[in-house]
Amino acid sequence: MARHLITSAIPYINGIKHLGNLVGSQLPADLFARYQRGRGNEVLFLCATDEHGTPAELAAAKAGKPVEEYCAEMHEVQAKIAEGFRLSFDHFGRSSSEQNQVLTQHFAGKLAENDLIREVSETQIYSHADGRFLPDRYIEGTCPNCGFESARGDQCDNCTKQLDPTDLINPYSTISGSTDLEERATKHLYLRQSEMRGKLAEWIDSKSDWPVLTTSIAKKWLNDGDGLQDRGITRDLDWGVPVKKGEQDWPGMEGKVFYVWFDAPIEYIASAQEWVDADKGTDWERWWRTDKGADDVTYTQFMGKDNVPFHTLSFPVTIFGSGEPWKLVDYIKSFNYLNYDGGQFSTSRGRGVFMDQALDLLPADYWRWWLLSHAPESSDSEFTWENFQSSVNKDLADVLGNFVSRVTKFCRSKFSEAVPEGAEYGEEELALINELTSRTRAYEQHMQDMEVRKSAQELRAIWAAGNEYLQTVAPWSTFKTDPDKAAIQIRLALNLIPFYAVLSAPFIPDASASLLASMNVTDTSWPEDVAARLSALQVGHEFTVPEVTFRKITDDEVTEWQETFAGTRD
Repeated sequence: MARHLITSAIPYINGIKHLGNLVGSQLPADLFARYQRGRGNEVLFLCATDEHGTPAELAAAKAGKPVEEYCAEMHEVQAKIAEGFRLSFDHFGRSSSEQNQVLTQHFAGKLAENDLIREVSETQIYSHADGRFLPDRYIEGTCPNCGFESARGDQCDNCTKQLDPTDLINPYSTISGSTDLEERATKHLYLRQSEMRGKLAEWIDSKSDWPVLTTSIAKKWLNDGDGLQDRGITRDLDWGVPVKKGEQDWPGMEGKVFYVWFDAPIEYIASAQEWVDADKGTDWERWWRTDKGADDVTYTQFMGKDNVPFHTLSFPVTIFGSGEPWKLVDYIKSFNYLNYDGGQFSTSRGRGVFMDQALDLLPADYWRWWLLSHAPESSDSEFTWENFQSSVNKDLADVLGNFVSRVTKFCRSKFSEAVPEGAEYGEEELALINELTSRTRAYEQHMQDMEVRKSAQELRAIWAAGNEYLQTVAPWSTFKTDPDKAAIQIRLALNLIPFYAVLSAPFIPDASASLLASMNVTDTSWPEDVAARLSALQVGHEFTVPEVTFRKITDDEVTEWQETFAGTRD
C-alpha cells in the first residue's frame, strides 16, 4: 500500500472563492486523493485557510469586524462550502492556529541559526492619509514589467513578476485610495534565498517529470535578471505570527509579524499537527519527517500558476535551510487560469461564479464534472454558460444518465427489478469487456499521472462504450425474438452501472454513491479484474430503478444565469 501526502494551495480567508480558485487547486487535489484512496492507498489530504496578511485585515475592516472574529467565521463558511463540493480533506486547518505559530517561529529560529536570515534597513511606503506603513498588498499600481494597472505591491497577477511596492508606477493605498505616499526608513528580516540558488537549481533540475508549467515558472524566477533574490519575511502589521526565534524574542523586531507567504506554506505541516490534535489521526511526523518514516511518502502539491514561485523556491528554502529532515515535495501539479466569459474571475472584484452561488444553482457533481473535464492544464481555459450546458447535457445526462435509465427501466418492464436469468456472455459481450479492460487501464494511468482532462475524456469514453454496446445489440429488439439473449445483454448492462459508479467516484462522488445504492451494491473496491466485476451481479440480484441521475440544463436557465452573473458580486 503506497502512502500519499496531498496538499492543496490554501485559500485566502478574504471571502468565498470562485470556480477558478476551485479548479486551480482544491478540486484536482481532491480528485487525486479520492483516486488514491479508491486504489487502496493510504492518503493524508490537507488544506487550510490562509488567514494572515493584508487580505484578512482589509476584508475584516470592510465587514466591520475584528480580524480574528472575521477569520473564525470565514473559516467555517469556507469549510462548509468545501463540504458542499465534497472536498474530502482529512483536515481543513487554519494558518492562525497555535500549531502554525509555534512551527513558524521554530523555522525562523533554525534559519537564523544557519545564517539564512539577515536584518535589512530599508525604506517602506508610508501613507499619510492612513497614518501607517503600508505592507505590499495594501498598495496597488501599474506593473513596470507588463503595464497591468492593478498590480499588487508583492506580485503582478497578470505576468506573475515578483515586485516590491517601490517598483509600482503611480502607486496608491488600497485602504483609502490615497496617492499621498512617501518612503520612510524601517527595519525588516530577509530570507537569504540567494544563498540557496545552486541547491534549488539542482533540486528543480532533478524533477524531470514535473509539468512544464511548473518548471518553466520556477526556472524563470531563478534565472531572470540577477537571479533569485533575498526576500523580506516580516511586515508591519498587527495580525499575524509575532516575530520570534523559536521561543525567544527577536530584538528590534518588536511589533512586527512574519510575512504571510512565510508562514502560510508552513501551515501544510502544522495542519497535520492540528489533524492529530483534533483526534482525527495519529503520528503526524510519519508524514512529514524523513527520520520518522516519511521516506516512503509521495508528497504532491496542487496549485495555480501564481503560487508556483513560492512553492518551488521560498518554501523549499525554508525546508532546506532549517537543516532538519522535513519531507520535500515530490511533485507539483500546477494549473493555468480559468477565465470567465471573456474576462478573468476575480475574488477581489467579485467577478464570476462563486462557490456558494454555484451550489445554489446545481448539485456539486455538475460543477465537479465540468471543471475537471475542462481543467486549465496546458493553457488558460474559459467558462461559458453555453459550454457548461452542452457538457452537462451531453456527458452527464445523455451518456451516463441515459444509459442508467434505459437499462434499469427496460429490465423492470420486461423482466423485473432484479438481474434476469441468461446463459454465458457471447461474442459482443466479451468484446465490450475487453475494450473496457483496456480503457480502464488507460484511465488508471492518466489518473496516476494527474492528467486531469485526459482522465475525464477516458472516463467519458468508458461510459460511451456502454451506450454503443446497447445501440449495437439492441436488447429491446432482441427481446421480441430471443428473450434469453436479451436477458444476457441486460445482465451485462446492469453490471456496468456499479462498475461505472466506482470508476466515476473521484469525479462525481454523489452520483456514484446514489447509483451504488440503487443497484444495492456495497462493494466500492477498485475493479482490478474488469471481467470479474462485470459478472459480479448474479441472477436474482435486486435493484431499484433510480431517480434521474442528471437532469438537463435548459436554454431558459442559461439565459437567466448569463444575466444574473453578467456583472460583479456585491
